[in-house]
Amino acid sequence: MTERARTGPLAAAKRVVLKIGSSLIVDDAGAPARGWLAGLAEDVAALRGAGKKVVVVSSGAVALGRGALKLTGALKLEQKQAAAAAGQARLMRAYEEALAPHGVVAAQALLTPDDTERRRRWLNARATLETLLDLGACPIVNENDTVATQEIRYGDNDRLAARVAQMISADALILLSDIDGLYECDPRLDPQAAHIPEVKAITPAIEAMAGGAGALGSGGMRTKIEAAKIALQAGCATAILDGREARPLRRMADGARATWFLPDRAARAAYKAWIAGSLSSRGSLHVDAGAAAALGAGKSLLAAGVTRVDGKFEKGDAVRVVGPDGREAARGITRFDAADADAIKGLKSAAIEAALGYAASAVLIHADDLVLS
Repeated sequence: MTERARTGPLAAAKRVVLKIGSSLIVDDAGAPARGWLAGLAEDVAALRGAGKKVVVVSSGAVALGRGALKLTGALKLEQKQAAAAAGQARLMRAYEEALAPHGVVAAQALLTPDDTERRRRWLNARATLETLLDLGACPIVNENDTVATQEIRYGDNDRLAARVAQMISADALILLSDIDGLYECDPRLDPQAAHIPEVKAITPAIEAMAGGAGALGSGGMRTKIEAAKIALQAGCATAILDGREARPLRRMADGARATWFLPDRAARAAYKAWIAGSLSSRGSLHVDAGAAAALGAGKSLLAAGVTRVDGKFEKGDAVRVVGPDGREAARGITRFDAADADAIKGLKSAAIEAALGYAASAVLIHADDLVLS
């Protein structure tokens, strides 16, 4: 493999998202790994010195909070939330101390799935990150674990990092881990396992190579591949890089081994990519054959073509569009909540006002807000 194959996406990138796992930023004593962080800060400063804008997505708050609150063993949800509250301050202080010698301001940004899956909040979060970057700050993003529940959370920061990369139209996403990329099988079990330097398409065979999660973190190879899929939809190249040694990004520039997932087509518009990469839909709209054909021809989804409404969703939520064969035909942003969508399903335009009690369009999902599956 050529040096350009190893470093090309990062070298050419104008916007970079770095994802840092708990096992890298927290030492064996449960304290911030300050020496490692100092090296990372040098890497961040070097990227910025090369004219790149950098966002860091960092785990570690819960792990740091465990030690501060002297929590041991498996934690209940409320204990994890408490640990996150105590640990987040320590995490940000560690980043501030590491970046300050380079004249870089660390800015905390806590996100929940609603911030990336609901269009209005997605736009607000993007505006905040864009402003921080324009002001020369380095956003430090983490999931807001103090309010997230088991049912409503990312569960790992790999996918959150992919969402952030998508949100800021990043060119490269670097997932720093405890392994130097993807292997055909687990190299901890088979020392002869073949390393895969480049992935140009995430096939079922590639997905089958995923392994389990680490001890401190919640993300394994499976979540990294899922993150790569989200990022690739926005045209963002994604790398899995061993971050355990000092200055991991400098080592990458020097040719350290990694796996690059490369986009195979031009980036979709950011809005379409956000819809296509939704982590979870809020419900489903089932449509007849005529509506499915119209969607395939680039048309909007009209109420007349909807046969069934499933789930609880609000106006502006992402929903699935299911064809008569039971398969997902598209995904889009609904212009009605579930109750109103159910009230007008199957109706022509002239009958909608009587059903709702107010004048409304017959369009449930506009073509501009819809992407085919």
